[in-house]
Amino acid sequence: MADETQDTQEPLKDSQQGGGQMQAKEVSDDFAVREHTSSSGLKYTTTTGRLVLRREETKDGKADGFKPKAEIFVVAYTKQDAEPGRPVTFAFNGGPGSASVWLHLGLLGPRLVDSGDVGSMTPAPFGLVDNPDSLLESSDLVMIDPVNTGFSRVVEGEKADEFHAFVEDRDLVAEVIRLWTTRNNRWLSPKYLVGESYGTLRAVAVAGRLFDAYGMAVNGLGLISTVLNMSTLRFFPGSDLPYALHLPTYAAIAHFHGRHGERELADVVREAEDYAARDFGYALTQGNRLSAEEYDDVVARLNAITTLDEDFIRRTNFRWAYHEFAAELLRSEGLAVGRIDGRFAARPENRQASDAFDDPSLRAITGPYSAAMNHYVRAELGYENDLPYEILTARVQPWSYRTFEGAPVDVSGVLERLMVHNPMLRVHVDYGYHDGATPHFAAEYVWAHMDLDDAARARFTHHYHEAGHMMYLNPQARDAQLSALRAFVSPAGSRQEQP
Repeated sequence: MADETQDTQEPLKDSQQGGGQMQAKEVSDDFAVREHTSSSGLKYTTTTGRLVLRREETKDGKADGFKPKAEIFVVAYTKQDAEPGRPVTFAFNGGPGSASVWLHLGLLGPRLVDSGDVGSMTPAPFGLVDNPDSLLESSDLVMIDPVNTGFSRVVEGEKADEFHAFVEDRDLVAEVIRLWTTRNNRWLSPKYLVGESYGTLRAVAVAGRLFDAYGMAVNGLGLISTVLNMSTLRFFPGSDLPYALHLPTYAAIAHFHGRHGERELADVVREAEDYAARDFGYALTQGNRLSAEEYDDVVARLNAITTLDEDFIRRTNFRWAYHEFAAELLRSEGLAVGRIDGRFAARPENRQASDAFDDPSLRAITGPYSAAMNHYVRAELGYENDLPYEILTARVQPWSYRTFEGAPVDVSGVLERLMVHNPMLRVHVDYGYHDGATPHFAAEYVWAHMDLDDAARARFTHHYHEAGHMMYLNPQARDAQLSALRAFVSPAGSRQEQP
């Protein structure tokens, strides 16, 4: 990538100084600005660093100033001499506890991790390559890392735990978007939110917050590896739904590992979906009311669909969590499969374990992404910070869902409301057939139960890939995904998909 660099070492000062007492350590925005030219010839500017978020506070009923709370790491890509009304896309990953590096250097940005894919992973020390189809070609881009991910931290004297919760995280990300939009005079630009995994739940929640608190209507939501209702994924006693909704993913992963012979993937998945939605769903609800003949029939069908051993299916009474499947599918070969991406398989640390929590797919990709980001942010973006860049951290745990106490963690109702209140809002959805973290059939279940009319449903587009949770690891999937996303955020795509 040709790179014309103009490095500004002076930090940009925060425009919201406010009143009140000075903090023990005054903080201000800390950005490095560089100019670049992409491999396609597009000239753009990067603004990389930590944005200070302040909260307007009162004391004894009186205004007490704007108090700094957190420094949030962002990387903004803006086209130079852009035409008026150029779209801007705000993107983040999920976890909770994940930085935006995966979407940033795996899919959306002008540079990509040279990680390779399953069966042909790039060896250390890895590297970066140009992304000729970057979303930046069609939209400005702002990557956001929530508190304790990336370089984002709370300011001295504040508690990070405050932001490790659904509502507080939602409000923080919404405030980053509002503040960036305001400072860069982009209120009249089309705005898109792209999230992955928990980031899809966050994207819907943030879109609701932006609309309710600030009157900001976004144009589109890009939902990659979707979870809007946690009850479709979480395995716990008394809830049979996740066992049925994971079944097509088990079949797809078994197919990838050669367990279904010469059958087509589409045929295998369709059979599993039909059985999960009908007979298996019924069998799970019956419990011990199934006759011996009915029970044997379920065992035989599950064996044919998943290729799991019949003894295992009987021992688990048809109900196994994904980590048990990961350990069991290739046990006879001494391997466990991945959860983030079921195409990956590796020898587990304990081959006798009944479940596999050590995900070989995460293990394979963490090194390339970590090396690439730590190099890229300093060498190409010009930002220096001695903090560790937290790619996927447990520092955000425990994560609080107290807002949903006694109820499922579910934002599908928020999306229903947004689709009504914002009749031009469109939704792009990406699924990976080999994604064991957010199975495609679970997301489809949520769409099917949303109270939307036909016109609203027509504003959804659905894209399926023969890949895992981070489907962009597969170059063919990444090309298709980027082509669809670029069309999604383009003015022509917006006009075409309006009802």
